[in-house]
Amino acid sequence: TRVMDAQRLELEADSFDAAMARFSLQFVPDVPRALAEVRRVLKPGGRFAAAVFSAIERNSFRASPQAIASRLAGKPFPAPGPGQWALNDPSTLRGAFRRAGFRDVDVRPVPFVYRFQSLADALRNLAEAQPPLVKLLDELSEDDRVTAWAEIERTLEPFVGPDGFAAPSEALITVGVR
Repeated sequence: TRVMDAQRLELEADSFDAAMARFSLQFVPDVPRALAEVRRVLKPGGRFAAAVFSAIERNSFRASPQAIASRLAGKPFPAPGPGQWALNDPSTLRGAFRRAGFRDVDVRPVPFVYRFQSLADALRNLAEAQPPLVKLLDELSEDDRVTAWAEIERTLEPFVGPDGFAAPSEALITVGVR
């Protein structure tokens, strides 16, 4: 494994049959440059697949807590620029791939479910594995942080059922061919 900037891949051109980005492309500051770099390192006919979150309203488990924390922090939601929701529109994603020179671009919504044994486990996941939310919460006073967590818990309670916590979500899977 090598760590490198997606906007400047330190790899030979025409090196890979396939590449993928899992819930990361939307965080890249210069998406067109990153897509051009991925295309450059793919062999002719190589494929690139990217998964990003789709519409905010189809991703309540991740979006609602961020919206609550953003409101309490006095910040817009979603935040402008690169971020979790930056590529959540199928036409935007398709256009970015095509402008980078990919052909046969296919964008599909793929439903999935976040499952946890309990609401407490879901809240723990938010606190431990959701950097955009954690960053917002860190900007709040202690009182506002307590308020945020209480509101987040109330907002997510409807996803609790007899089998634990289950929050429907949706990703966009995009594939393009070099």
